Amino acid sequence: MRRLLPDQGELDEAALVEAYRVPAGRHLRVNFIASLDGAITVDGKSAGLGSPGDKAVFRTLRALADVVLVGHGTAAAEGYRPVAADSAVGRLRAAIGRAPTAPIAVVSRRASLAPGDRLAVPSTILVTCAAADPARRQAVADAGVEVLVCGDDDVDLALALDRLAERGLEQVLCEGGPTLFRSALTAGLVDELDLSIAPALVGDAARLLGGSALPDPARLALRQLLAEDDVLFARYDLAYDAAGGR
Repeated sequence: MRRLLPDQGELDEAALVEAYRVPAGRHLRVNFIASLDGAITVDGKSAGLGSPGDKAVFRTLRALADVVLVGHGTAAAEGYRPVAADSAVGRLRAAIGRAPTAPIAVVSRRASLAPGDRLAVPSTILVTCAAADPARRQAVADAGVEVLVCGDDDVDLALALDRLAERGLEQVLCEGGPTLFRSALTAGLVDELDLSIAPALVGDAARLLGGSALPDPARLALRQLLAEDDVLFARYDLAYDAAGGR
């Protein structure tokens, strides 16, 4: 892995961790891979755009996170599993002095997670709303999943982040999908976008945001740029004002 900005040099695994580490405190970073034309999947999965470097960044961001936040649709499509202590992420977490496992928080307005699902385990958190079927919520709670009811008719992401922070889960890694990213972005909750840019053109496929235009364009500032095997790894800060400050 090579760093191009803000300075230049080769990065080993330890240096890659430091390149993505953030100060203590609350922080929401979003991680995506996208093609040059903005597609985030090939045949419905992100793996079609992936590379060894993207996997290394993925492991690094998960290793640094207190909790992984993901929409239920993305978790189901990508076959999400709990973060295991003996996985590559778990071993990296242990190597940098962190607990080897981290919870996955699944966002679902309908509480779609169900007993028997791969993520229906005690380490998982279900983030839903009061409008979700109480029987569904109870069934997944009975399976050991912690259920956070945040909002009435829809999930209140700001409240969800507050509730996670109360549990010591301050540094949140959001892995999508586009609907969750859009909701967090329009609510002004995103601090950072980590975007892997694959050297590919896909055509008609799911896009980074999808849907209609944002109420206002989101302005980003490039903080870091890495490269490996023609893939670019950009780290952007959000919520900058016109003068370039927070």
